[in-house]
Amino acid sequence: MIGYDRLSNALESAYRTEPGGYPPYNVEASGENDYRITMAVAGFAEQDLTIEAKENILTVSGNRTEDEDQQGTRLLYRGIANRSFERKFQLADYVRVVDAQLANGLLHVELRREIPEAMKPRKIEIRAVQDQTREPLTAPTELRAAA
Repeated sequence: MIGYDRLSNALESAYRTEPGGYPPYNVEASGENDYRITMAVAGFAEQDLTIEAKENILTVSGNRTEDEDQQGTRLLYRGIANRSFERKFQLADYVRVVDAQLANGLLHVELRREIPEAMKPRKIEIRAVQDQTREPLTAPTELRAAA
């Protein structure tokens, strides 16, 4: 899950819907609470890509059709993938998408974990109690009289 550093290896393992790992991606941590997913989406334009975050699942999908290839050319060999995809990422609680940019065939999705103040760990002050109402220990009155 993104946002749980100790679980970063488990990232989207159960949510992969595209066989073969297409498109390839990186997950980076750029601070204690900042993350970036970078996906190689060469050939996809902004209008071909959709990003949706719902209930701790981030879904990135791309949809291209064969018709979008260059008009008037005949393709002799296809080495560049031109297929639609959908990739899902499990996000930790309080992780939200703050930005998405497409540059040089790479889609960058910026994430930030924003834990509410009420959920953050807080230090509890320990005070020393001085009991001034306590009387010194003495023998009961009957024992003092008998002595």
